[in-house]
Amino acid sequence: MTVLTVQDLRAGYDRDLAIVKGVSFGVPAGQSLSILGPNGAGKSTLIKAMAGLVPCFGGAVHLTGQDVTGLAPHHLIRRGLGFVPQTENIFTRLTIRENLQIAAQLLARPRREERIEAMFTMFPDLAARPRSLAGALSGGQRQMLAAARALLTEPSVLILDEPSAGLSPKLVGQVFDTLRRISAAGVTLLLVEQNVRAALALTERTLVLVDGQVAHDGPSAPLADGALLGRLFLGHRAEAMP
Repeated sequence: MTVLTVQDLRAGYDRDLAIVKGVSFGVPAGQSLSILGPNGAGKSTLIKAMAGLVPCFGGAVHLTGQDVTGLAPHHLIRRGLGFVPQTENIFTRLTIRENLQIAAQLLARPRREERIEAMFTMFPDLAARPRSLAGALSGGQRQMLAAARALLTEPSVLILDEPSAGLSPKLVGQVFDTLRRISAAGVTLLLVEQNVRAALALTERTLVLVDGQVAHDGPSAPLADGALLGRLFLGHRAEAMP
């Protein structure tokens, strides 16, 4: 089952200057997909457009068979799309539990505490200090909390924008260990990530964007040696290579 389909999507901040220029791809349920590319390729704009944060000028986004193109973020959450932005993804002046309680307001009252406890089971580092202020957490723990907030509503697809940005190598390892657990639980993952090595090791499939268009779409493993990826980053299409 293809849980997410993007068809000829055009998006950006100005209708006359699209950043995403006709991107198409589909993601089967349970698959993990990394979106890579050079700076300015349109990676973050693409996922923000899918998450209702950037205007779409053409094309469509379908989630579990429903057209969700251009829906507001709170409607997308109810349709099954979880999104973790790169920054400002938690409430730093609230406790860990309070952050989760706010996310749980989208659920029916009888399920709220059940889902909060499920997140504490998935993220034991958070469960160990539920009354701690989120602002006192390490960078890696903040990303865990942001992911827990997004997962609390049981999304069909979880999209993350640069989850390792600004973190030390040790914390990057913690974040990607968390993402592996999420993927192993059957959650469909999409992530934009500058840490190419970590992204390729985590995901089954990789989409490479160059100048707002798909330059490559295929298994992640063949990109690990860096040669093909380097040529793609320079703007060469995969089909044009020997």
